[in-house]
Order: sequence, then C-alpha cells, then structure tokens
Amino acid sequence: METHAILAEKSVSISALRNNPAQYFGDQPIAVLSHNKPAGYVIGAELFEEMMRLIGDREEARAFRGRFRPSGAELAEYCKSSAAALKDAKPENLEEFTKW
Repeated sequence: METHAILAEKSVSISALRNNPAQYFGDQPIAVLSHNKPAGYVIGAELFEEMMRLIGDREEARAFRGRFRPSGAELAEYCKSSAAALKDAKPENLEEFTKW
C-alpha cells in the first residue's frame, strides 16, 4: 500500500470541489484528493501572493549572492584597503564600530 503526504490540515475530493470551488479559497491550503491521493492544493489569493513574495525575496537574495564573486586578487585588495582604513581611522570613528 502506497502512502502520500498531505501537506494541509483540510482536504476535499475533486468532485466536491467541482460543486462549489469558491468556498475552498481561503487563508489555509486545502488538499484536493483524487481516489484518496493528493492531486493538488487549493489556496486563496492572499496566501498565493504571500508565497510569491517570499519566493521572490529568496530568489533576489540568491541572485545577489551569486553576483558577488570577487577573485582572490579583489579580496586581497578589499583586505588591504580595510586595513589601511582602520590604520588611518581616528579614535572617535572607531567608537562607532560594532561587531556583527
């Protein structure tokens, strides 16, 4: 016997969904079952928009990390300029320095 994960607290059969689909669009996902197996999920517009925003934010972060690929020479230059900036810094400038 094969088991299938249902990633929602509520479920509905495809035939029940066909009768009145609008009642199932809400703020929680609802599993749509076909022959007692998950065939898909129904979600409301607000939840879908939030999911798309989260996916977009994640993709933007991934794209940014992917673009920042300095070479060894560039990293050495960043280190050298940072060391020089620290060496030339005045004590009052260093008071603003905080660790992450």
